[in-house]
Amino acid sequence: MSKIHCLDLKQQHQKIKTEIFEAFEKVYENTAFSGGPFVEKFENEYAAFCGTKYAIGLNNGTTALHLAMLALGIGQGDEVIIPANTFIATAWGVSHAGATPVFVDCDPDTWEIDATQIEAKITKNTKAIIGVHLYGQPFDIDAVKAIADKHNLYMIEDAAQAQGATYKGVRIGGFGEMACFSFYPGKNLGACGEAGGVTTNYEKYATHLRSLRNHGSVVRYYHDEIGYNMRMGGLEGASLSVKLKYLQGWNERRQSIAALYKNNITNPKVKMQVQPEWAKGIYHLFVVTVADKDAFVKHLEQHDIVAAYHYPVPCHLQKAYAHLGHKEGDFPNAEYLASHCVSLPMYAELTDAEVTKVIESVNAY
Repeated sequence: MSKIHCLDLKQQHQKIKTEIFEAFEKVYENTAFSGGPFVEKFENEYAAFCGTKYAIGLNNGTTALHLAMLALGIGQGDEVIIPANTFIATAWGVSHAGATPVFVDCDPDTWEIDATQIEAKITKNTKAIIGVHLYGQPFDIDAVKAIADKHNLYMIEDAAQAQGATYKGVRIGGFGEMACFSFYPGKNLGACGEAGGVTTNYEKYATHLRSLRNHGSVVRYYHDEIGYNMRMGGLEGASLSVKLKYLQGWNERRQSIAALYKNNITNPKVKMQVQPEWAKGIYHLFVVTVADKDAFVKHLEQHDIVAAYHYPVPCHLQKAYAHLGHKEGDFPNAEYLASHCVSLPMYAELTDAEVTKVIESVNAY
C-alpha cells in the first residue's frame, strides 16, 4: 500500500475526466469563458440543490464573503462578529468591505462558534454575525439566528466547507440573509480552477450581487456603483455542473469513513469533534486533537500516512490583525484547537483498507 495522503484529488478527477473534458469542449464551442450559459446552468442547479431561490456564481469563496458584506451595506465603522477559529477568509470578507471583524471563541466540544459568548461582543456598531460550518459541520444556526433577530442583525452562513451538510434535516444555504460558498478544488464540491458563490432567498441581494461581480453594472456599459470583476468562469461552471451530480454520493462516502473513524478509533489520547444530533456534517475535513501534534504527525508518517494542519494559527493571533490588539489567552478554546489539531485522511475515494490502516495507526500512537 502506498502513502495515504490527507487529500488526493487525482483519484476523483481520473474517474470523471471524460465527462469533465466533454463539458469543457462545449464551453470552447460556445467560447463562453466568463460567466455565460454554463455558469447560469450551474447557478440554477446549485440553488435547487441547496433549496434556495438564487445562487450567484463568483470567482472564489473570499469574494463571496466580501460581496455579501457589500450587498448588506456593511462598511467602514461597522463590526461583524465571527469565530476566532476559522480559515482567514472569513475575516478577509469583513475587512475587504472596510468593516472590523470581532472575534468570538468556539465551543470546546463542537469547535463551532459559541453562541453563549456572542451577545457580550455586540455593540452599537455591530451589523452582522457570520457563523462558520467548520470542517463541514453546521454551527447551531437556531441559537445564532435568535441572537441576530433579537438585536436586529444580519446572519450569514460561511458554508465554504459544507456543500450538502444539513441542519435539523434541512440543507444549509438558506437560513440567513446569505450563505457563502467556496468551490476551491479541494472542497467537497470543487471546481477545476478557482470559484465561489452565494445562495440567498432574497431577490434584492441576488440582483445586487450580480451587479457587484460585473463592474457594478446591470445594463452593459452603465455602472450604478463602484463594482468588481469577480465573475465565475465558464470552465469552472461547467466542471461544477458535472461534479454536482456526484456530490451526494461523495458526501455519503465521507460520512461512512467518518463513522468508521468515530466507531473504531479508541485511543484516549485522540479527541474528535462532537457532532450534535441536529447536525449532519459532510466532513470536508476530519480533524482530531492530540496533546503533542508534532509527535502524532511524525508517528503517522512512519506508517505512511500524511496528515495536515487546519489551522495552526487562529485569526486573532495573525500578524494581519495585530492592530486589533489581541493576545494569547483571549480565546482559549480556539487557541487550543489551533495548537493541537491534526487532519486525518478524508476523501471519498479512500478504500476501506486505507481507512483501516489509518485507524490502526492512530490507535497505535
